[in-house]
Amino acid sequence: MEENYTKVFTGTLIIIRGLEHILNEHNIVSLIKNHNESARLSGFGVPSNSVELFLLTSELEKAKPIIESYKEKINI
Repeated sequence: MEENYTKVFTGTLIIIRGLEHILNEHNIVSLIKNHNESARLSGFGVPSNSVELFLLTSELEKAKPIIESYKEKINI
């Protein structure tokens, strides 16, 4: 079975980890793509806010209010 993921947030690792934690509390599965770490391991540099959070497309509606609340909380 193929899972479809949608990118819902881009930011620093600290901000992404905070959102991931809140989503986990609501039993929403997330996936983090950390371009910083990949670039570091390859010997390249990227902006520090290039960490992406993906969610299963089927859970987007459930996650939207949580993400919006988090954005307000961190003033984005």
